[in-house]
Amino acid sequence: MIFLELVLQNFGPYSGRQIINLDPAVDQETLSPIILLGGMNGGGKTTLMDAIRLALYGHRAQCSTRGNLSYHDFLTQCVNTHSSPAEDTRIELVFQHLDGDQPVKYRVVRRWTKNPKDGKDQLGILDAQEWLDTALVNIWDEYIENLLPLGISNLFLFDGEQVKELAEQEIPPPMVVDAIRGLLGLELAERLGSDLDIIVNRKRKEIADTQDLANLEEIEQQLNQQQAKYDQLDNQLKQLNHTLSNAEQKQRAALNKFISEGGKTARDRGHLEKQKYEITAAAEKIRSSLGELAADMSPLALITPLLTETYIQAEKEFRTQQAKVAYNLLSQREQRLIKLIQQLKLEETQINQIKEFIHQENQILQQDITGETWLLTDTATLHQLDNVIHHYLPYIKKATQEKLGLLQTQEEEIITLERQIQTAASPEDCQKLMDELQQAQTEVATAQAACEIAKRDLNELETQIRNTKKTLEKYTETTIDRKQNEHIITATAKVQETLKLFREKLTLRKLNKLEIEVTECFRYLLHKSDLVHRVAINTDTFTLSLYDFNGQPVPKHRLSAGEKQLLAIAFLWGLARVSGRRLPVAIDTPLGRLDSSHRANLVERYFPSASHQVILLSTDTEIGKNEVETLRNNQAIAREYLLKYDSSTRQTTVLENKYFW
Repeated sequence: MIFLELVLQNFGPYSGRQIINLDPAVDQETLSPIILLGGMNGGGKTTLMDAIRLALYGHRAQCSTRGNLSYHDFLTQCVNTHSSPAEDTRIELVFQHLDGDQPVKYRVVRRWTKNPKDGKDQLGILDAQEWLDTALVNIWDEYIENLLPLGISNLFLFDGEQVKELAEQEIPPPMVVDAIRGLLGLELAERLGSDLDIIVNRKRKEIADTQDLANLEEIEQQLNQQQAKYDQLDNQLKQLNHTLSNAEQKQRAALNKFISEGGKTARDRGHLEKQKYEITAAAEKIRSSLGELAADMSPLALITPLLTETYIQAEKEFRTQQAKVAYNLLSQREQRLIKLIQQLKLEETQINQIKEFIHQENQILQQDITGETWLLTDTATLHQLDNVIHHYLPYIKKATQEKLGLLQTQEEEIITLERQIQTAASPEDCQKLMDELQQAQTEVATAQAACEIAKRDLNELETQIRNTKKTLEKYTETTIDRKQNEHIITATAKVQETLKLFREKLTLRKLNKLEIEVTECFRYLLHKSDLVHRVAINTDTFTLSLYDFNGQPVPKHRLSAGEKQLLAIAFLWGLARVSGRRLPVAIDTPLGRLDSSHRANLVERYFPSASHQVILLSTDTEIGKNEVETLRNNQAIAREYLLKYDSSTRQTTVLENKYFW
């Protein structure tokens, strides 16, 4: 299957009639797979993807902007705001596929007015000669299901958000799970099991008497009502989960706004001001203690050298005084000693020698007592001066430095607190921010409560359905005793067991093939080929498990965000390859959060090989100048378009043979 042309007329931001050639054939000999369409965010890229889905599937299309809108409201929403009410809104998709060995080309046309009649569009299928094929229009849904089933279309028409969701979730989203079941053939086997249940119920009705039939119909009616209510509750729970997700996102935004705009600081203003008051009081206390220190002996530290000189002089004078006292005592003793020597009648020469000796010793003593004494300090004063210089002043200096350091720290804290208080929002703005945050928190709590109630009701209803089924089976076993139909019922039960075994065997075989394909694709896309040796897929939940070359599991959290995204792309690529269908691949915002290395691998290895036709819808930051040059040099691009969006008119124009560079 190949998309050849897409025509948009007054659809979304595309005013008038605009034609996009999607044919990957550059000429008769050259076939390049990539059709590159560039556009900024909000410029209409996703609208092109929605147009392809809408052309193929109509009211069944899973379009990005439809949400919970009815088909009528969705079609009305898609009409270009600048179009005349009398003009049609129109989508045309031309594609070609092989019917047997022959190529067949069709043009799918859907058109509607601003207020669609009966809430529907008008479908037309034109063949190669532009003739309307009415018969094909009537069975179009069945026909397109054979070419590109809706259940697996998301494997070929996907966007970056889908890849991001698949990368971040441990269990694949329901959309991908349904596609996997469709590819593995499980959907067909489950449908066969349901058909067998219908046959058994019909046989029960045939062999039951009137009263039995009435009872069976009543039980079946109850079961159908319970099943319908279950489906309704299940859809309601999905909507509630979506509402909860939006409420949580709104709460995160409100909290970020509350913090960034000073709401948190304003809420804590009282605590901050109290803290500032306490620190200011402590600082004043330190200043007071510094004043007390200054009023005591602190000023003496300014004349420490003078005090030291005074102490040295006083100590010197003290020693001089002591020497004078000693000299006087020695002089008196010398006089008595000379008298004694004279009385001993020694020779005159000896006496003179003794006197000379004494005279020399006295001269030495006189040198120590000749210093000037003007301080006249006593022992107590000298001792006090020694304590002041060597004990009190160092202590006071150290205490003063510590208090000054603490005072500086507290003054810096006061400045920091004043800045925080100044950045706080005003009381009115703070109350407004707090109201918004509380409202968001209330919405989250309400949504959570609604989800819990819905889950509880769903579980209770599931139990009721299970009990009703058991009652139906038990009632049939106890009231129906017809051998002919017992054989059918018994045989059907055996078939159901065989069918269950068949599903298990089929799942294992298909998943084994899928594991090989996903592993090959992932290792091909990775630049670290030794990171993962094998990718395993759980048969029940379809979750992915990674193993290294030693058979040891590789935790998924070890992968970077880019590697997780490559794993998701490899999973989708592997599913597409296992499907065995030659279908186009369309990717909206393809590169996401990939780093340069992973981005290069995706550009060089995946895009040219994903399919025979790859439609890329990219911004200028995803497929940038280097990436587009790589694709051009590899001759992988067949056609390039630029979606030029005019913000003043909110209109998009398709420029052919152009890109951002």
